[in-house]
Amino acid sequence: MSRTHISRRKFAAAASLGLVTTCAHSSFATQDAPEPTTDKNGPREADFERDYDAPSFKPSWKKAQVNRTMAQDFVIYAHSDLPMVKKLLTREPGLLNATLDWGGGDWETALGGASHMGRRDIVEYLLEQGGRPDIFCFTMLGMLEPVQSMLTLQPALIDAKGPHGFNLHFHAQVGQENSKEVLDYLQSVKEVELRPVPFLRKKKK
Repeated sequence: MSRTHISRRKFAAAASLGLVTTCAHSSFATQDAPEPTTDKNGPREADFERDYDAPSFKPSWKKAQVNRTMAQDFVIYAHSDLPMVKKLLTREPGLLNATLDWGGGDWETALGGASHMGRRDIVEYLLEQGGRPDIFCFTMLGMLEPVQSMLTLQPALIDAKGPHGFNLHFHAQVGQENSKEVLDYLQSVKEVELRPVPFLRKKKK
């Protein structure tokens, strides 16, 4: 397939006649243009329009935000892959407390993902790096005193939902023997039906 060659002199002449666009088009029309890629399953921000006064404080946004794809990968790896968690956090320390909305306000951090998967090793590493623990993390780790203190302060937390809707009882289950005392305590506060955790059954086989 041939390409039209345009000399500098001809290009200048075309420009003077307002024909640059036409010439450029004829010159590159034979090249394969990359097709636009659209991921229908990718994240989509909900439509929004203020129906209230905007805040008087105007953020300056002097620093670039942490890349969303990298934050997403970090949270995903935190469910099961400690070496990758270390690698990404070394590359970008700002990922430590990155929080993603998987849709509909289902917020999750790397620490949250590791907690509901019962990955004590990943949780402990993230905490050592300065990760911010919450009641779900304490529950999975089997830390009875913090859990009791938080539920005493706010009893409604017994019905709190963590990432993907997992409750405190679930986090105590995935903590297994380390969090048995916490699970017993939670059941004494509010008894719920405990369902088997599929990935725990797989580990035992």
